[in-house]
This record gives sequence, structure tokens and C-alpha cells, in this order.
Amino acid sequence: MTRVLDQDEAVRVLARGGIVALPTDTVYGVAASLRHSDAVAMLFGLKHRPDSVALPVLIDDFTQIERLSVTWPEAARRLSDLYWPGPLTIVVRVPDELARLVGGVGATAGFRIPDDVALREILARTGPLALSSANEHGEAPCHSVAEVLRAFVGRDELEGVVDGGERSGRVSTVVDLSETRWRLVREGEINARDLHHVLD
Repeated sequence: MTRVLDQDEAVRVLARGGIVALPTDTVYGVAASLRHSDAVAMLFGLKHRPDSVALPVLIDDFTQIERLSVTWPEAARRLSDLYWPGPLTIVVRVPDELARLVGGVGATAGFRIPDDVALREILARTGPLALSSANEHGEAPCHSVAEVLRAFVGRDELEGVVDGGERSGRVSTVVDLSETRWRLVREGEINARDLHHVLD
């Protein structure tokens, strides 16, 4: 049965390879540590997410990107300087091993620093987390603990959820910078017009 966890308990579960639901600056998400490839694979199964739809990676700061041997291009730097911490996921080219771990197509992965102090405190302790919205693939994201518990009732893969109250945000905007021409993958909190102003 999925339990409500405090921050310390959530860190311990993630550190040993478990899956936890966490409140973000947008909606609730389900997370697994990049240090545990089996947990990341289990995250795909929990959400019924196709292997070809990559999981985004949440980080606390740029040093965590550097430790993953990811090169951060100039266009990504302009966006991250403007919108991070915040609801923008930036897709860039990454080492093949990391791309395979999170399901990236063409050696890519998406990164985000969330605008939530409590979540960044967890990320500082756990390292980068694969985190996707707390819902089955294609369903509406969860905005409260009660919605998370209903969405994953009977699913033992989800060990716990951290109660951060109601989350009223939209999902993050996703922009792909892995090719010469940037591409809007999903429009969320940040609109396409604002991205055009920065990138074009």
C-alpha cells in the first residue's frame, strides 16, 4: 500500500531504488533515481509509458548536469538562464548510455530545475531524478495526494508520496534543442511565443 512519506523517508526510498511521488512546481510527479536503472525501467511500467517516450530528468543545479557528461549548448544556456528554476524542460544531446536509461531517441534527454525549494532539497540529496507527471500515460496529471493515490491504487511499485498540498500548475513546456533548428515538443506553462523571442 502506498504511504505518505516525509522528505527524509522519500530520500531513503529513492536512494535504495524505490519509486516515490513528489510535488513539483507544476503538478505531482513520480520519480526514480538515475543511479538505479531498474527503478527507472519500473517507472515506465508504472505509468504504462512507451519506452520510446523519454523520461525527463530533474536536477538541483548545473553541477549535476556536468557530472552526467552533458554538453550544454548556447541556446540551452539562454533559456535556462531566463526560465530556470521553472516550468521548462530543455532537451539536448547526451551520452548514449544516459539516453538509453531514460528512453531518449537519438541520444537525447530533457532536463529541468524545478521552482520548488523542498523538491530541490530532495534533489540535492538524491542527485538527478527521472521524474514524469503522476498519471498513467495519456491521462490527466495529478494535482494532490488524493489524486495520486487514486491514480495508482493497488500499484505496489509506488512506495510512497510526499504531501505538498494542492498543486495547481500546468505541465512544463518541453523544447528540443538537439538539432540545428529548435522544436516545441509540448506547450505548457511557458508559451511558444516567448520561446520564439529568445531563440529566434
